[in-house]
Amino acid sequence: QVQLVESGGGLVQAGGSLRLSCAASGRTFSGYHMGWFRQVPGKEHEFVAAVRWSVGTTYYADSVKGRFTISRDNAKNTAYLQMNSLKPEDTAVYYCAASTRPSLKRADFGSWGQGTQVTVSS
Repeated sequence: QVQLVESGGGLVQAGGSLRLSCAASGRTFSGYHMGWFRQVPGKEHEFVAAVRWSVGTTYYADSVKGRFTISRDNAKNTAYLQMNSLKPEDTAVYYCAASTRPSLKRADFGSWGQGTQVTVSS
């Protein structure tokens, strides 16, 4: 089992940037595929981005391509989500998650962080 803790959320103006971090512990971090999801009230978790542990291949939702970048530093047991050109519609609670298999599906991620609020003002 791996434990995840997010940080870096906050309030920014439209067009601004924010960098989220996800610290992992409990298992070998490099053995997990990492993903970021976001959620607004009344909706299911929405996939945002993911990165494989083996070669660092990344995947992004169409809504964030060209603006968000997912990365990881296995030596620091930490995953990141760099968010640029933020829009008001990016406002949500952002969660990092870990999976033992490569997947973009929420059900395949067995470990989740507590979430961090991101608010983008117009």
